Amino acid sequence: METNKILSADILDIIFEGKNKEYGAYELRKTYKNRLIIAIVATLLVCFAFLIASFIANMQKDDNSEIIVQDVNLEDVKQQEEKQEPLPPPPPPKEEPPKVEITKFTPPKIVEDAKVEEKNEMKEQEVLEDTKIGTINQEGIKDEGKIEMPEVKGTGEVAAPKQEVEDYDKEFTSVQIEASFPGGMPAWRRFLERNLNDRVVEENGGPPGKYTVIVSFRVDKDGSITEVKAENNPGYGTADEAVRVIKKGPKWTPAQQNGRSVIYRQRQSVTFVYTEE
Repeated sequence: METNKILSADILDIIFEGKNKEYGAYELRKTYKNRLIIAIVATLLVCFAFLIASFIANMQKDDNSEIIVQDVNLEDVKQQEEKQEPLPPPPPPKEEPPKVEITKFTPPKIVEDAKVEEKNEMKEQEVLEDTKIGTINQEGIKDEGKIEMPEVKGTGEVAAPKQEVEDYDKEFTSVQIEASFPGGMPAWRRFLERNLNDRVVEENGGPPGKYTVIVSFRVDKDGSITEVKAENNPGYGTADEAVRVIKKGPKWTPAQQNGRSVIYRQRQSVTFVYTEE
Protein backbone atom coordinates (compact mmCIF):
# COMPACT_ATOMS: atom_id res chain seq x y z
CA MET A 1 0.00 0.00 0.00
CA GLU A 2 1.25 3.41 -0.87
CA THR A 3 2.46 5.58 2.01
CA ASN A 4 0.12 8.48 1.34
CA LYS A 5 -2.93 6.14 1.58
CA ILE A 6 -2.12 4.53 4.95
CA LEU A 7 -3.67 7.30 7.10
CA SER A 8 -6.96 7.25 5.21
CA ALA A 9 -7.19 3.48 4.73
CA ASP A 10 -9.45 1.21 6.79
CA ILE A 11 -7.82 -0.98 9.44
CA LEU A 12 -9.09 -4.09 7.65
CA ASP A 13 -7.47 -3.04 4.40
CA ILE A 14 -4.17 -2.61 6.21
CA ILE A 15 -4.49 -6.03 7.92
CA PHE A 16 -5.47 -7.84 4.71
CA GLU A 17 -2.94 -6.03 2.51
CA GLY A 18 -1.38 -8.56 0.21
CA LYS A 19 -3.73 -11.35 1.41
CA ASN A 20 -6.58 -13.21 -0.30
CA LYS A 21 -9.66 -11.07 0.44
CA GLU A 22 -11.97 -13.41 -1.44
CA TYR A 23 -11.38 -16.25 1.05
CA GLY A 24 -14.29 -14.98 3.26
CA ALA A 25 -12.69 -13.69 6.44
CA TYR A 26 -12.30 -10.23 5.01
CA GLU A 27 -15.96 -10.05 3.95
CA LEU A 28 -17.19 -11.30 7.36
CA ARG A 29 -15.25 -8.70 9.27
CA LYS A 30 -16.17 -5.97 6.84
CA THR A 31 -19.93 -6.52 7.32
CA TYR A 32 -19.86 -7.45 11.06
CA LYS A 33 -21.20 -4.13 12.40
CA ASN A 34 -24.10 -4.01 9.99
CA ARG A 35 -25.13 -7.60 10.78
CA LEU A 36 -24.94 -6.90 14.55
CA ILE A 37 -27.19 -3.83 14.27
CA ILE A 38 -29.73 -5.73 12.17
CA ALA A 39 -29.84 -8.61 14.71
CA ILE A 40 -30.40 -6.28 17.68
CA VAL A 41 -33.17 -4.37 15.94
CA ALA A 42 -34.93 -7.59 14.87
CA THR A 43 -34.78 -9.00 18.44
CA LEU A 44 -36.26 -5.82 19.89
CA LEU A 45 -39.07 -5.84 17.32
CA VAL A 46 -39.97 -9.49 18.12
CA CYS A 47 -40.03 -8.84 21.89
CA PHE A 48 -42.14 -5.73 21.43
CA ALA A 49 -44.64 -7.60 19.26
CA PHE A 50 -44.90 -10.41 21.84
CA LEU A 51 -45.63 -7.95 24.66
CA ILE A 52 -48.33 -6.22 22.66
CA ALA A 53 -49.99 -9.57 21.85
CA SER A 54 -49.95 -10.65 25.51
CA PHE A 55 -51.44 -7.35 26.63
CA ILE A 56 -54.27 -7.57 24.10
CA ALA A 57 -55.01 -11.20 25.10
CA ASN A 58 -55.19 -10.28 28.80
CA MET A 59 -57.52 -7.37 28.07
CA GLN A 60 -59.91 -9.66 26.18
CA LYS A 61 -59.72 -12.30 28.92
CA ASP A 62 -60.54 -9.84 31.70
CA ASP A 63 -63.55 -8.54 29.79
CA ASN A 64 -65.29 -11.93 29.60
CA SER A 65 -64.33 -14.03 32.63
CA GLU A 66 -63.81 -13.64 36.34
CA ILE A 67 -63.24 -15.86 39.36
CA ILE A 68 -64.64 -15.06 42.79
CA VAL A 69 -63.03 -17.03 45.59
CA GLN A 70 -64.96 -16.54 48.77
CA ASP A 71 -63.52 -16.92 52.24
CA VAL A 72 -63.05 -20.46 53.42
CA ASN A 73 -66.09 -21.60 55.34
CA LEU A 74 -64.73 -23.45 58.32
CA GLU A 75 -68.08 -24.80 59.35
CA ASP A 76 -68.34 -28.57 59.38
CA VAL A 77 -69.75 -30.48 56.43
CA LYS A 78 -71.96 -32.28 58.90
CA GLN A 79 -72.95 -30.39 62.00
CA GLN A 80 -72.51 -32.48 65.07
CA GLU A 81 -75.87 -33.18 66.54
CA GLU A 82 -76.14 -32.11 70.12
CA LYS A 83 -76.85 -35.00 72.38
CA GLN A 84 -79.96 -34.46 74.41
CA GLU A 85 -79.62 -35.92 77.83
CA PRO A 86 -82.69 -37.79 78.97
CA LEU A 87 -84.83 -35.97 81.46
CA PRO A 88 -84.57 -37.28 85.00
CA PRO A 89 -87.54 -39.33 86.14
CA PRO A 90 -90.13 -37.42 88.13
CA PRO A 91 -89.75 -37.76 91.88
CA PRO A 92 -92.03 -40.30 93.50
CA PRO A 93 -95.13 -38.88 95.12
CA LYS A 94 -94.50 -37.81 98.65
CA GLU A 95 -96.16 -40.15 101.05
CA GLU A 96 -97.52 -38.52 104.10
CA PRO A 97 -96.79 -40.35 107.33
CA PRO A 98 -99.81 -42.10 108.79
CA LYS A 99 -101.74 -40.17 111.35
CA VAL A 100 -101.30 -41.26 114.92
CA GLU A 101 -104.33 -41.42 117.19
CA ILE A 102 -104.25 -38.49 119.59
CA THR A 103 -106.44 -37.97 122.60
CA LYS A 104 -106.87 -34.48 123.95
CA PHE A 105 -105.75 -34.04 127.51
CA THR A 106 -108.35 -32.23 129.60
CA PRO A 107 -107.20 -30.92 132.95
CA PRO A 108 -109.53 -31.87 135.78
CA LYS A 109 -112.19 -29.31 136.60
CA ILE A 110 -115.29 -29.70 138.77
CA VAL A 111 -118.46 -28.61 136.94
CA GLU A 112 -121.96 -29.85 136.62
CA ASP A 113 -122.43 -32.89 134.34
CA ALA A 114 -124.87 -31.03 132.14
CA LYS A 115 -122.28 -28.34 131.33
CA VAL A 116 -119.55 -30.75 130.29
CA GLU A 117 -119.00 -30.77 126.48
CA GLU A 118 -118.16 -34.01 124.75
CA LYS A 119 -114.82 -32.67 123.42
CA ASN A 120 -113.77 -31.58 126.87
CA GLU A 121 -114.82 -34.77 128.54
CA MET A 122 -112.02 -36.48 130.47
CA LYS A 123 -111.03 -39.87 129.07
CA GLU A 124 -110.62 -42.93 131.19
CA GLN A 125 -107.12 -44.06 132.06
CA GLU A 126 -107.36 -47.22 129.97
CA VAL A 127 -108.04 -45.12 126.88
CA LEU A 128 -105.11 -42.79 127.52
CA GLU A 129 -102.70 -45.70 127.78
CA ASP A 130 -103.36 -46.79 124.15
CA THR A 131 -103.18 -43.33 122.53
CA LYS A 132 -100.87 -40.37 122.29
CA ILE A 133 -101.83 -37.43 124.47
CA GLY A 134 -102.02 -34.01 122.86
CA THR A 135 -104.00 -30.80 122.62
CA ILE A 136 -106.55 -32.11 120.07
CA ASN A 137 -108.53 -35.25 119.36
CA GLN A 138 -107.41 -37.08 116.19
CA GLU A 139 -108.25 -40.44 114.73
CA GLY A 140 -105.44 -42.64 113.48
CA ILE A 141 -103.30 -45.67 114.17
CA LYS A 142 -102.18 -46.66 117.61
CA ASP A 143 -98.86 -45.15 118.68
CA GLU A 144 -96.62 -48.11 119.49
CA GLY A 145 -93.51 -45.99 120.01
CA LYS A 146 -91.61 -47.11 116.87
CA ILE A 147 -91.44 -46.32 113.15
CA GLU A 148 -90.76 -49.00 110.60
CA MET A 149 -88.27 -47.97 107.87
CA PRO A 150 -88.46 -49.56 104.41
CA GLU A 151 -85.75 -52.08 103.68
CA VAL A 152 -83.11 -50.91 101.21
CA LYS A 153 -81.23 -53.59 99.31
CA GLY A 154 -77.89 -53.02 97.60
CA THR A 155 -75.10 -54.96 95.92
CA GLY A 156 -72.41 -53.64 98.21
CA GLU A 157 -70.28 -52.59 95.19
CA VAL A 158 -69.47 -49.01 94.18
CA ALA A 159 -68.85 -48.62 90.43
CA ALA A 160 -66.22 -46.10 89.29
CA PRO A 161 -67.40 -43.52 86.74
CA LYS A 162 -66.69 -44.54 83.16
CA GLN A 163 -64.18 -42.38 81.27
CA GLU A 164 -64.60 -42.12 77.50
CA VAL A 165 -61.32 -42.44 75.55
CA GLU A 166 -61.01 -39.91 72.70
CA ASP A 167 -60.35 -41.46 69.27
CA TYR A 168 -57.77 -39.18 67.61
CA ASP A 169 -57.73 -41.15 64.33
CA LYS A 170 -61.30 -40.28 63.35
CA GLU A 171 -62.39 -37.32 61.20
CA PHE A 172 -63.32 -34.48 63.55
CA THR A 173 -66.21 -32.15 62.84
CA SER A 174 -65.60 -29.91 65.86
CA VAL A 175 -62.16 -29.06 67.23
CA GLN A 176 -60.55 -26.65 69.65
CA ILE A 177 -58.22 -25.14 67.00
CA GLU A 178 -59.29 -25.35 63.34
CA ALA A 179 -56.93 -26.06 60.45
CA SER A 180 -55.35 -23.01 58.80
CA PHE A 181 -53.40 -22.19 55.63
CA PRO A 182 -49.84 -20.83 56.03
CA GLY A 183 -50.13 -17.09 55.42
CA GLY A 184 -53.82 -17.02 56.30
CA MET A 185 -56.93 -16.95 54.15
CA PRO A 186 -55.67 -14.12 51.87
CA ALA A 187 -52.73 -16.34 50.82
CA TRP A 188 -55.11 -19.27 50.15
CA ARG A 189 -57.35 -17.08 47.97
CA ARG A 190 -54.35 -15.83 45.99
CA PHE A 191 -53.27 -19.44 45.36
CA LEU A 192 -56.71 -20.36 44.00
CA GLU A 193 -57.06 -17.24 41.84
CA ARG A 194 -53.63 -17.77 40.25
CA ASN A 195 -54.22 -21.43 39.42
CA LEU A 196 -57.91 -21.60 38.46
CA ASN A 197 -58.82 -21.33 34.77
CA ASP A 198 -61.32 -18.48 34.70
CA ARG A 199 -62.27 -19.25 31.08
CA VAL A 200 -63.42 -22.82 31.75
CA VAL A 201 -67.11 -21.93 31.19
CA GLU A 202 -66.38 -20.19 27.90
CA GLU A 203 -64.11 -23.00 26.70
CA ASN A 204 -66.84 -25.59 27.40
CA GLY A 205 -69.58 -23.65 25.60
CA GLY A 206 -71.44 -22.45 28.69
CA PRO A 207 -73.80 -19.46 28.63
CA PRO A 208 -72.94 -16.23 30.49
CA GLY A 209 -73.66 -16.31 34.21
CA LYS A 210 -72.31 -17.20 37.65
CA TYR A 211 -71.35 -20.79 38.52
CA THR A 212 -70.66 -21.47 42.21
CA VAL A 213 -68.98 -24.72 43.28
CA ILE A 214 -68.80 -25.90 46.92
CA VAL A 215 -65.78 -28.15 47.47
CA SER A 216 -65.05 -30.09 50.66
CA PHE A 217 -61.66 -31.57 51.50
CA ARG A 218 -59.84 -33.18 54.40
CA VAL A 219 -56.79 -31.72 56.13
CA ASP A 220 -54.90 -34.74 57.51
CA LYS A 221 -52.68 -34.87 60.60
CA ASP A 222 -49.63 -33.89 58.54
CA GLY A 223 -51.49 -31.02 56.82
CA SER A 224 -51.93 -32.83 53.48
CA ILE A 225 -55.10 -32.19 51.44
CA THR A 226 -57.02 -35.40 50.69
CA GLU A 227 -60.53 -36.61 49.77
CA VAL A 228 -61.34 -33.53 47.68
CA LYS A 229 -64.88 -33.66 46.32
CA ALA A 230 -67.43 -31.25 44.89
CA GLU A 231 -70.69 -31.06 46.81
CA ASN A 232 -72.48 -29.66 43.74
CA ASN A 233 -71.81 -29.40 40.00
CA PRO A 234 -73.05 -26.31 38.07
CA GLY A 235 -71.64 -27.89 34.90
CA TYR A 236 -69.34 -26.81 32.04
CA GLY A 237 -66.21 -28.16 33.78
CA THR A 238 -66.43 -25.83 36.80
CA ALA A 239 -66.59 -28.59 39.45
CA ASP A 240 -63.67 -30.53 37.91
CA GLU A 241 -61.58 -27.36 37.67
CA ALA A 242 -62.15 -26.41 41.32
CA VAL A 243 -61.35 -29.96 42.51
CA ARG A 244 -58.22 -30.10 40.31
CA VAL A 245 -56.70 -26.93 41.75
CA ILE A 246 -57.52 -27.68 45.40
CA LYS A 247 -56.03 -31.18 45.06
CA LYS A 248 -52.62 -29.75 44.19
CA GLY A 249 -52.74 -27.19 47.01
CA PRO A 250 -49.81 -27.01 49.46
CA LYS A 251 -49.98 -28.38 52.99
CA TRP A 252 -52.03 -26.70 55.69
CA THR A 253 -51.41 -26.40 59.43
CA PRO A 254 -53.50 -29.30 60.87
CA ALA A 255 -56.32 -28.85 63.37
CA GLN A 256 -55.65 -29.37 67.08
CA GLN A 257 -57.70 -31.24 69.69
CA ASN A 258 -56.36 -31.57 73.25
CA GLY A 259 -52.90 -30.62 72.00
CA ARG A 260 -52.87 -33.27 69.24
CA SER A 261 -53.01 -32.93 65.47
CA VAL A 262 -56.26 -34.42 64.14
CA ILE A 263 -58.08 -34.90 60.82
CA TYR A 264 -60.47 -32.06 59.99
CA ARG A 265 -62.76 -31.32 57.01
CA GLN A 266 -62.88 -27.92 55.31
CA ARG A 267 -65.32 -26.36 52.83
CA GLN A 268 -64.46 -23.90 50.04
CA SER A 269 -66.73 -21.84 47.79
CA VAL A 270 -65.49 -20.91 44.28
CA THR A 271 -67.57 -18.82 41.86
CA PHE A 272 -66.82 -18.63 38.10
CA VAL A 273 -68.27 -15.52 36.43
CA TYR A 274 -68.60 -15.43 32.62
CA THR A 275 -69.93 -12.35 30.82
CA GLU A 276 -70.40 -12.03 27.10
CA GLU A 277 -69.85 -8.70 25.36
